[in-house]
Amino acid sequence: MTTEEERLSTTALARKLEIPVQQLFATLRDYGWILRHGDNWLLTPKGEYEGGSYRDSKRFGRYIVWPETLAQHPLLAAIESNQRISASQMRRYYPRLQPRQLNRALAELGLQQHSILGWELTDFGRRFGGQQSESDSTGAFYVSWPHEIVDHPVIHRELERLSGPETAPVAAAAAQQGDPPDLFAAAPATVAEPRDCCGIDGHRTRSRLQATVCDWLYLAQQAHALYRALPVEEALQADFYLPAGSVYIDCWEETAPPAQLSARLRNKAVCKELGLRYLEIRAGDAGRLDEVLGRGLLAFGIRC
Repeated sequence: MTTEEERLSTTALARKLEIPVQQLFATLRDYGWILRHGDNWLLTPKGEYEGGSYRDSKRFGRYIVWPETLAQHPLLAAIESNQRISASQMRRYYPRLQPRQLNRALAELGLQQHSILGWELTDFGRRFGGQQSESDSTGAFYVSWPHEIVDHPVIHRELERLSGPETAPVAAAAAQQGDPPDLFAAAPATVAEPRDCCGIDGHRTRSRLQATVCDWLYLAQQAHALYRALPVEEALQADFYLPAGSVYIDCWEETAPPAQLSARLRNKAVCKELGLRYLEIRAGDAGRLDEVLGRGLLAFGIRC
């Protein structure tokens, strides 16, 4: 019978298999052994059948551990770790992000840049193992990366932050231990919503939806003002204003209090009455801003 000392966190198991830890998490999810529920990784009946269980830590909370013998499992032993991936393929590890967001995030870090030919590798990107590639079907340029890039602490920190609630501080604290728990260890069941969130550009927003929109605009290189007054005597403010195109944008959160909802409705009515360009982003749009916000701006002549 497997003892507690012979059980490994998912991070330790990935190290034993010599594969990126995020690749192992994605593989276990694809096999149906674990599933993501909010900020938590949970075991499925299949995962429990394969020997998975939970371990509780006062410092790191609850996380999943596996029998050490699982490293010999045929499905895990067959994982290839030397393949290369593109930014679009990174979506397997960051499913909340669209391919364009991933490419823009890598460009914002200076690893690649966009040109008329496509995505071109920079000298800094070569330090991360990037290689310039060309699509066989379209001839467009793109960059391929070693699979291990998904475990790079800087890349993971930035992409995880763009994906939603941060888990990077947990991972950073765990890294101080000799044998850190899972990179995505289960977090407490309830996490208090922060009073404000910070975008990449330093803007302090009042909700995660606003922070997501703020980051999208920044990565799309769209200059924007936060909480801009509408051009009326009435005390009205839109969440965002794009001077290029004179577009006002409001975020409609599902749990908005009545006063905020009333202000949003008034903004919409005033913009319609005055013929001002106005877009509304709903809570359900957070994961498809390329479609909703990108197309909305394109209708106003703003290409992102």
